[in-house]
Amino acid sequence: MEARAALLDGTYREVAGRVPDNAQIVFDDDGRLHFAALEPEPEPASLLDLRAAVNAMLPRVDLPEVLLEVMAWTGADQAFTSVTGGEARLKDLHVTIAGLLVAHGCNVGYTPVMGGADALKYGRLSHVDQTYLRLATYRAANAALIKHQASIPLAQAWGGGLVASVDGMRFVVPVPSVYARPNPKYFGRRGGATWLNMINDQAAGLGGKVVAGTPRDSLYVLDVLYDRDGGKRPEMIVTDTASYSDIVFGLLTLAGFAYAPQLADLPDQKMWRVDRTADYGAFQDAARGRVDLARIERHWEDILRIIGSIHTGAVRAYDVIGMLSRDGRPTPLGDAIAHYGRIAKTLHILRLADEPGYRRQIKVQANLQEGRHALARKIFHGRAGQLYQRYQDGMEDQIGALGLVLNAMVLFNTRYMDAAVDQLRADGFDVADEDVARLSPFVRHHINVLGRYSFQLPDLPGGLRPLRDKHAADDE
Repeated sequence: MEARAALLDGTYREVAGRVPDNAQIVFDDDGRLHFAALEPEPEPASLLDLRAAVNAMLPRVDLPEVLLEVMAWTGADQAFTSVTGGEARLKDLHVTIAGLLVAHGCNVGYTPVMGGADALKYGRLSHVDQTYLRLATYRAANAALIKHQASIPLAQAWGGGLVASVDGMRFVVPVPSVYARPNPKYFGRRGGATWLNMINDQAAGLGGKVVAGTPRDSLYVLDVLYDRDGGKRPEMIVTDTASYSDIVFGLLTLAGFAYAPQLADLPDQKMWRVDRTADYGAFQDAARGRVDLARIERHWEDILRIIGSIHTGAVRAYDVIGMLSRDGRPTPLGDAIAHYGRIAKTLHILRLADEPGYRRQIKVQANLQEGRHALARKIFHGRAGQLYQRYQDGMEDQIGALGLVLNAMVLFNTRYMDAAVDQLRADGFDVADEDVARLSPFVRHHINVLGRYSFQLPDLPGGLRPLRDKHAADDE
């Protein structure tokens, strides 16, 4: 506790000493802290040219071809095993799986993917759907995609896989279901559910959880973090303001994560100190809360037991958070964890105030997740993008298909964009590393997700399709 107190005190003094030269922050008459708006990062002509060239070179394909090609690269189809454990591997099972991923991931059902091939007839689709596709196999397949994504140089240029964000994507559930909840703001007169999902800075979706209605994300963030499908354990976690609470700050920090929520209501956030007599200059009035170290120390053994139980999976973090509050007020143990979290929250605010690059890093990661959700909306286009599942298992399975299709499309884009960058460099195109790091894998102009689909892969002796001429017209 003494080390944490010393860190907080020292950080206050260092940041306060730089306030006169810091044009990014101002204090109002009440001493509350305000940030200047972040200026958009300029897009140099070199970035615009590179983006246009790379996007023009991406091959035009149907979504099933993307899935089949990605399965060929990763072996992800091998993760889909029979629930009986003894059934022989079906011929062309990968084709059936691709068809079902389109049916569920695009929310269009069987009809658009049915074809003359045995692998795409109704009976085969129905049998494989019931026998091979379930949450466990979706997760195992996703792990293969996450691993492959991390191996691509372009993904490594985006990040090291140690920064992740957690946010919710909402779906109207128009059928009666006890697993949907009303919220007129998002669902009108219907019920709905939220897919709380996590993406890392390499654009790989690491997993997620479907929850009823629109509960506070903070109740589930830790469960999503500990129950990821694959990839490195993230170190820094970005969320929106709705995911923030002092208890969650405490739990995440104690679990070894650097929690970095966006704080849209920053002026209303109380900053905290340990030493009530310290002079923190410009932050003197803002630092109006006092952390009670003695309260933390009294409950320290119980705090460690709780963190250990969450870490080992003995108890869900959701249940722990519920246990730490009663009637909207923290229990004594919850209050102790909240006091610990207030140290981390204040350090986070001070870093936001002092480092524009830190603010921008958080914004970039949040924008990455927004881009993923926008792509998910385009994919999940059938039946007005509504989730026609009555039971939680059905919701988890269908959203599992959507998450896998999303990661497959991102992996396809990343690998071909990486090849396009290599080709441009070989052709003498001026490619700057800082521009490469700002390419987006969420482009979709070249992938058909509508109508009927082709499930035939061309012969690809070189492993990848030929890239298109960057000067070719879009309709070629």
